[in-house]
Amino acid sequence: MNRKFGRLLTSLEPKRKQLLAMKPAGHRRLPSDLPKQGVYLFSEDGKPVYVGRSNNIRARYGMHQRPSSDHNAASFAFLLARIQTGQATSLKMPRAKLVKNRAFAKAFDEAKERIRGMQFRAVEETDQTRQALLEIYCATVLNTEHNNFATH
Repeated sequence: MNRKFGRLLTSLEPKRKQLLAMKPAGHRRLPSDLPKQGVYLFSEDGKPVYVGRSNNIRARYGMHQRPSSDHNAASFAFLLARIQTGQATSLKMPRAKLVKNRAFAKAFDEAKERIRGMQFRAVEETDQTRQALLEIYCATVLNTEHNNFATH
């Protein structure tokens, strides 16, 4: 294996441990020392369910769960709504059209509310390459059910 890439890989497990060591936060309880950028984790009932990354974690957390967030900002909630309404495998339906469907819009709002009840953790990672690798590594190792790295 390439040495440079190997060094990047060896830096991932300590960061994953640091992420899991953070005391879980939640809606209206984000710590003042929350990292600005890095990788974040949503857990539900103690089970890791979704890993993401951002260069502004606090703002990204808000986008995922804010009632006013639209389908582009609240991508995790949108995915949860797709699953709840049976639209998870029907990716041909445009997002803008789906949110106009009353049943889907209700499921989308409920998903944002559900996310507000989840535990939230984050770890700082400023290097963009390590950030991307860490997101994939954590999602894989933690076996998060809602991460999918497929392209569309």
